[in-house]
Amino acid sequence: MRPSEERRKYPRVKDKNISVKLFGGGISTITQSLDVSASGIYCKIVKRVPIMTKVQVLLSLPGKTKGAAPVTMDIDGVVVREHPVKKDGKIKHYDVAIFFNTLMPKERECLIKYINRKPI
Repeated sequence: MRPSEERRKYPRVKDKNISVKLFGGGISTITQSLDVSASGIYCKIVKRVPIMTKVQVLLSLPGKTKGAAPVTMDIDGVVVREHPVKKDGKIKHYDVAIFFNTLMPKERECLIKYINRKPI
């Protein structure tokens, strides 16, 4: 495999339209996605959450058409990557990657369909 080749099982897309609620590991926050795949989500939060912290993720995917009801999913996840984003020497927020460890097949299918509607 070449270094530039994608090794992910599921493609990811940049998407700031997914509402994300995170609970667990001393955090309870609402934020937006940065990118998403059928195996996890990348988002920013204001408080550090250590790697391997279990979190509950409530996703709200925009409806298929304008005005359609959003699709919500309640998923267990694990923080697999986090890093502080600094500006002027101060931490402004943390970017975190969360792996979905209990995604049901129907939820994964829904995420895949949503992602396939987006440009990569």
